[in-house]
Amino acid sequence: MPNGQWYPPEWPDRIRALASGELTPVRPKRAATVMLLRDTADRPVVHMLRRRASMAFAGGAYAYPGGGVDDRDARPVRWAGPSRTVWAARLGVDEPSAQAIVCAAVRETYEESGVLLAGPAPETVVGDTTGPDWEADRQALVDRELAFADFLDRRGLVLRSDLLGAWARWITPEFEPRRYDTWFFVAALPEGQRTRNASTEADRTVWIRPEEAAGGYDRGELLMMPPTISTLRTLLPYATAAEALAAADGRDLAPVLATARWEGGELVLSWPGHEEFTRHIPAGGPR
Repeated sequence: MPNGQWYPPEWPDRIRALASGELTPVRPKRAATVMLLRDTADRPVVHMLRRRASMAFAGGAYAYPGGGVDDRDARPVRWAGPSRTVWAARLGVDEPSAQAIVCAAVRETYEESGVLLAGPAPETVVGDTTGPDWEADRQALVDRELAFADFLDRRGLVLRSDLLGAWARWITPEFEPRRYDTWFFVAALPEGQRTRNASTEADRTVWIRPEEAAGGYDRGELLMMPPTISTLRTLLPYATAAEALAAADGRDLAPVLATARWEGGELVLSWPGHEEFTRHIPAGGPR
């Protein structure tokens, strides 16, 4: 039975073009995504959204809230938690870039789920964020009419970087026309807040146990990209959101990048260290 690995039909031609030197890889844009967890009576559940089928990239696939880094995410903000120096070392980038990536993770989570990892003070988190004034600010962020730093300043809020744990890093394959260098984070749903489908790119959101989502992928019922199902499986050992957060510091952030090679007259697409995603592409197309 085929699983739910998302595989665009144009990949074989693009891989061949890359292998022959006809395709020049584009530079990946930095991005951040957050696996938002909530404890239940037995196991934690993770918040996922399903991308609209009409989307040009990964339509119908399940993913986490996230998106590209905005240049303005590097602006000075009120900051709580590990310093920018600590985050820079953890993420493998310079300090301005580290702040931008962390800010993007918090901003995109708010834009796409309505959940905000910030508070009036370093030890607090905002409560309900569903009022019309909050929605107006959220939409202004989505429309890029408001910078995240200005949003926090206007509301007197401190970004809570300590509520995030860096989990993984995946880079879109070189043969993709739209490429992202994406850091995956884990976070727990703050008390008093609730998620909603705030993204125009999603037609459905769910809270689902990682093992249930992984099972749906294995049966071919839920469509996912390799980074999504891979990070989802790594959540399986943890009985609580707090356990997952505590484990984040020990996670390997070496970037995962797909490679393509000729082997026996066919193209082999693989993600080093993630053999389950290997695909063999004969002259007639993928299989």
